[in-house]
Amino acid sequence: MEVENKPFLGVVLIQIIYAGYFLLTKLAFDVGMNTFVFVFYRQAAATLFLTPIAIFYHRKTAPPLSFSIFIKIFMLSLFGITMSLDIVGVGLKYTTASLGAATSNTLPVITFSLAVLLRMEKVNVRTSPGIMKVVGVTLCIFGVGIIAFYRGPFLKILIHHHLINNNNNNLQQMQPQIPSTTTWIKGVFLILLSNISWALWLVLQGRVLKIYPSKLLLTSWQCFLSTIQSFLVAVAFSRDPTQWKLGWGVPLLSVAYCGIVVSGFTFYLQAWVIEKKGPVFLAMTTPMIMVFTIIISAFVFGEIISLGSVLGALLLVVGLYFVLWGKTKEEQRECHCQPTTCDDPEKPSSSCTEQGSKRESNITTTSTLV
Repeated sequence: MEVENKPFLGVVLIQIIYAGYFLLTKLAFDVGMNTFVFVFYRQAAATLFLTPIAIFYHRKTAPPLSFSIFIKIFMLSLFGITMSLDIVGVGLKYTTASLGAATSNTLPVITFSLAVLLRMEKVNVRTSPGIMKVVGVTLCIFGVGIIAFYRGPFLKILIHHHLINNNNNNLQQMQPQIPSTTTWIKGVFLILLSNISWALWLVLQGRVLKIYPSKLLLTSWQCFLSTIQSFLVAVAFSRDPTQWKLGWGVPLLSVAYCGIVVSGFTFYLQAWVIEKKGPVFLAMTTPMIMVFTIIISAFVFGEIISLGSVLGALLLVVGLYFVLWGKTKEEQRECHCQPTTCDDPEKPSSSCTEQGSKRESNITTTSTLV
């Protein structure tokens, strides 16, 4: 296999994994698993998987962890992981896996908007890159509005049938259901709120990485702390002991998949793709999650898709590409206009591009550290 093709195959695998995350998570909720209990088990699985690896690789090189740094990591875990996952869990229960995958396209745009509000990014509306970024954000806002408030006719993609019904009694009783308008709107805005929380975490974690530079240890700490936090949330909202039983089947598979494959394997795969092709390349393939999720959910899980969801999702994708295009053009202009900011005046382009990629990675990678 040629080396040039490996990043493309890697990014396709990443998006398939995330499509599986939305599908298996939604399926676990549909068979009756409590959303808060699911988040606890998922984070516990991620902690058990990542902690031994982090200790093995950083047992002698771990950066010092002061009390102030610990508090910052604790707050990052609370607002960026625990709250985000708990909220998106309830949102997925109210809506569909396809909607969750579609709204993932808003994450880079929301992250960019928060960075602008926090003065970590600048937008010059007098330049074409600035105009493109503003247009992209506007399109995403309209896309979310269409998804939330316009349903339209429901689309049937050849067949809507649970192909796995025959092997699961719980799934045999499930039929494709259309959420009520009120429930749907609640779900849309809960998922959007989760994305805002997640985007804020992406912005602020860059500052924490400057004072605690080990990404693997930081990830392990956040998984561990979010496990404790999500356990307390689950105990508060689910005191029925029967809801805590995993057993064999979809719930156990979903927990293992999200905790080990999504939080573990994908972390390294994304880092490798970013190293080879850059963060923009990874972000531009985010819509593939939506495509894979819609196809699998329609043909395998019997999910019904509305015209409003399709139109809104298309606007989200177009808005995402507008923002990414504007960001890329802006970085290129900075390299040409400010060559003296580079360490080596003889090589302004490569150094500036590297600096731009580092700044941009906080905006474009959608879930590198979760």
